[in-house]
Amino acid sequence: MHRFFALLISFVLLTQTYSQNVISRPKLVVGIVVDQMRWDYLYRYYDRYEAKGGFKRMLGQGFSYENTMIPYAPTVTGCGHACIYTGSAPAINGITGNQWWDKEKKRVVYCSEDKTVNTIGADNKIGQMSPRNLLVTTIGDELRMATNFRSKVVGVALKDRGSIIPAGHSANAAYWYDNTTGKWISSSYYMNELPAWVNAFNDQRIVDKYYEKGWSLLYPANTYVQSTADSMTYEARIFGKAFPYDMKDLVGKDYGRIATTPMGNSMTAEFAKMAITAEQLGMDNFTDLLTISFSSTDYIGHSFGPNSIEAEDGMLRLDKDLGALLDYLDTKVGKGQYTVFLSADHGVVQAPEFSNEHKLPGGRFYIGNLVKTLNAELATKYKMGPMILSSDNYQLALDHNKIDSAGINESELLSWLEKRLYQEPGIDRAFPLEKLNTVPLPATIRKMINNGYYPRRSGDLQMILKPGYIDAYSSTGTTHGLWNPYDAHIPLLWYGWGIRAGKSNKEVYMTDIAPTLAALLHIQMPSGCIGEPLQDILK
Repeated sequence: MHRFFALLISFVLLTQTYSQNVISRPKLVVGIVVDQMRWDYLYRYYDRYEAKGGFKRMLGQGFSYENTMIPYAPTVTGCGHACIYTGSAPAINGITGNQWWDKEKKRVVYCSEDKTVNTIGADNKIGQMSPRNLLVTTIGDELRMATNFRSKVVGVALKDRGSIIPAGHSANAAYWYDNTTGKWISSSYYMNELPAWVNAFNDQRIVDKYYEKGWSLLYPANTYVQSTADSMTYEARIFGKAFPYDMKDLVGKDYGRIATTPMGNSMTAEFAKMAITAEQLGMDNFTDLLTISFSSTDYIGHSFGPNSIEAEDGMLRLDKDLGALLDYLDTKVGKGQYTVFLSADHGVVQAPEFSNEHKLPGGRFYIGNLVKTLNAELATKYKMGPMILSSDNYQLALDHNKIDSAGINESELLSWLEKRLYQEPGIDRAFPLEKLNTVPLPATIRKMINNGYYPRRSGDLQMILKPGYIDAYSSTGTTHGLWNPYDAHIPLLWYGWGIRAGKSNKEVYMTDIAPTLAALLHIQMPSGCIGEPLQDILK
């Protein structure tokens, strides 16, 4: 008996010693990016969010940084996801836009394209994607290395770039939505075939089930007092003129339009839940990372604008989906055993017609049409073909080979373009990027453009639009991408393990998210990180 108690005491002492020597970490970190979520959405619809929903729960029990800013331009999806998970800016991580003119490859490059890999889960090229264009590590990469690759990292989003870039280079998997087949897919960068659980999810034909139900408002139409009237002329006609939207005719035919409904986010949440269970995330002694990007808010915002009933209904439904996801995490991983952060990749500006209706500045500016005009004028001036190759990311990229071979003075050409652009009513500033640090600019704008400039993947001349103006792609909807607060002011909520409740109005940056996670997890920050840990949130 004495020997038994001696062994028992020894076991307890060894267990205590071991536990004292083990680094304390959450079982699972869940990174949530709400695509195109303005910061003010947290409070614009606050009274309508559910007590058990996601937003009120995170605001009430977690920590909110109320003044979180994006520190670079352009404020677009690819850059945002890269910045959040690397703690770096485009000038370092190389993701200078959703696409860019690549001076080395001499063509437009999509941020997550990879022609060397194949689609897994479909017979098309939609899966020819990977994180290889990202030049630095992510927090997921660092977590994997810190645990000798025993931690799992999985990315989930409708958009490939919203899944691939956050998951990082060494991720176990990244999954995204194929809008031609209605299925979730991946690429041979990660795997040779889809796991059985992904095939099982695809076999549900969940998109057709959503289409059968259609899109009706969650609450009576007269309660949507935070929105403009339904069916404004500047809203896109995606599903018809007004609510309720009957989508039965899309069943089995059009798998793309689900993304422009709240059901696209609901499907993403359901897929993420299945990933948690099937991949056993948060189920062992090594912290895992699940990155989720809710893309439908972006599609809805682009099509209808941030003041639309569609946008409001989308946020109210997302709140319910987030609440259900937190409940699921409580059940599967354990309450208080996981850490969640929620942010956005960018905001959005009001539709110009909405602004003008209310005597606010704004307008549509068609940069694509302007480039055609400029190339025609340059052809007359220099007697040669098109000299502007791209206008991506509010930058004009020139054909340097053509300019050099013709013996054209590039400085004089840039000077001519600069003066010519000032004739356009929507342009506020225009200057050669080589003069970025000498032209008169407010410090905030200069810093943001510097942080967005990576010479091999940036243009030659920068354009800045007037506040309220957009680079329009049609006569309806709206967009984002500039330095202004409506595009750059984003939410940042922290919740769960290791997070104390509170709120701060001090200015912090998107680049601070990754180093904060690194501090929380006691791991190295990503290789291009320039942010600082947010110490207010840590218990």
